[in-house]
Amino acid sequence: MIPKNDTFDFSHALYLIRRDKKVTRVGWNGKGQWIAVQYPDSFSKMTLPYIYFYTVHGHVVPWCPSQSDLLATDWIETE
Repeated sequence: MIPKNDTFDFSHALYLIRRDKKVTRVGWNGKGQWIAVQYPDSFSKMTLPYIYFYTVHGHVVPWCPSQSDLLATDWIETE
């Protein structure tokens, strides 16, 4: 297991978000941004799990990683 304050790659970020954790990148400019997984329930319009992004303004939007995000090694777990 990786210590909480150490950085890691996207494969570990994906491992964590699949376990209901939130992760962010040190390299992202905005404070308070993070990604997580949404698992749809019977009230959801979506039918499969998806990754979402929490913006600096408190908005939640679907998220798809860029090449830079996939290859980055500056991911950290966040609250």
